[in-house]
Amino acid sequence: MIAEKLAQALRDGIRQIGEIAILPDAAGAAFALCHLEDVDRLDALEVRRDPAAARDLSTWAADGHYRFTKSELSLKRGWLLLLDDVGQLRTALDLFYPAALGVWLAHQSGDPGIENLRDKLNRQTGMYRFARNLSTPGAQRLVRETCGPENCCVKRILWQIDDETPLEDSEASRFPGYLETGRPAIPLLCREACNHFVAEARKASKAEADAAKAH
Repeated sequence: MIAEKLAQALRDGIRQIGEIAILPDAAGAAFALCHLEDVDRLDALEVRRDPAAARDLSTWAADGHYRFTKSELSLKRGWLLLLDDVGQLRTALDLFYPAALGVWLAHQSGDPGIENLRDKLNRQTGMYRFARNLSTPGAQRLVRETCGPENCCVKRILWQIDDETPLEDSEASRFPGYLETGRPAIPLLCREACNHFVAEARKASKAEADAAKAH
């Protein structure tokens, strides 16, 4: 199902996801993938032919740091992944951006399974239970400080603070989930706050509590 819908999207002109260019019938393969900034230098790239190579390519950034979230804007350059068919393409894209295709298709069908922030935080236990106490202004500020391309995340946020409280307007809240290159793109969608955000929410909540005690 997902592979079929991906094939149709490619026929409709989709050529990008995240920081990756999707090139049908390129370099002698059914599909070629490369970093968006490498599209004009395919002959100079290191060729890979196994879709599983996407796992290694997406794990570490060029400077050597671990990419704790695959939506981080730090995908290294210099590679060309050649794939035989749409099945291999789907495998590679799932490794580069886990669940992204499924979430995109679910969003298109109207059922992406969104979990608002307050529901997410209220489920936290152990050391992260303090995140539950984060104020709404604190949560809005944390979105601006943690999410969006300014903070190296390429996902479009689908969730709100709660059912009655949308995100305040900011670069993070209005980001469409793809980089502006002129290529039709599959957006990367964020249907719930990530673990990194929850960890930052815990810190912010404790800081609010400490500030309240000081006054």
